[in-house]
Amino acid sequence: MSVSIRLNDEEAKLIKIYCTLHNISVSDLFRQAVIEKIEDEYDLKCYEEAMKKYEKDPAAFSLEEVEKELGLK
Repeated sequence: MSVSIRLNDEEAKLIKIYCTLHNISVSDLFRQAVIEKIEDEYDLKCYEEAMKKYEKDPAAFSLEEVEKELGLK
């Protein structure tokens, strides 16, 4: 897939400098930034769902209890 974006001169200059400093291509920078954004939003959604479940049933277990239950100790 090919994507096109519009940047003003100042934005383009900043991005090119950043890429040069980090020895990456503009394509790699944008690919990484988009993937990280998606992962961050997914992580936040998972956290919010877990917190809702916890608020309904605030049971908590120690590490030792979990290890024992799983037969790890």
